[in-house]
Amino acid sequence: MLSGLLALIFASAFAGAALYLVLVEQPARLALDDAAMIREWAPSDRRGFALLGGLAVATALAGLAAFSHGSDIRWLIGSLLVLASWPYTYFVIVPLNNRLLAASTTRPDADAREIVTFWGQLEWGLLALGVASVAVFAWTLS
Repeated sequence: MLSGLLALIFASAFAGAALYLVLVEQPARLALDDAAMIREWAPSDRRGFALLGGLAVATALAGLAAFSHGSDIRWLIGSLLVLASWPYTYFVIVPLNNRLLAASTTRPDADAREIVTFWGQLEWGLLALGVASVAVFAWTLS
């Protein structure tokens, strides 16, 4: 089933990108001084949002196509897990994004480092959703 395999591939790419973000990019960002950290964060956030959002949609579409071909509810569950990254991002992460974007246009405020650190901790939630989706898809394909 090609659509199921594509769902697993896209979900793995989503999880891999989220893993890179929390284990590589975030620690490197936190090693910078406050002003450089905020300047780096803003364009990185836009690119990361586009990448993870696009991979979530591609994963969900492939998973839903696999569900429509085989009617195995696990395809639907995996698709919903990765799609949950959208409301998670919107309701949990975007409020911090807005504070950080405001700080990037002016000078960083005193708590910018704390906000970026907390933002990085919240990104683990996206990794968890991606890994859960991969696990469900791999289980379905086994």
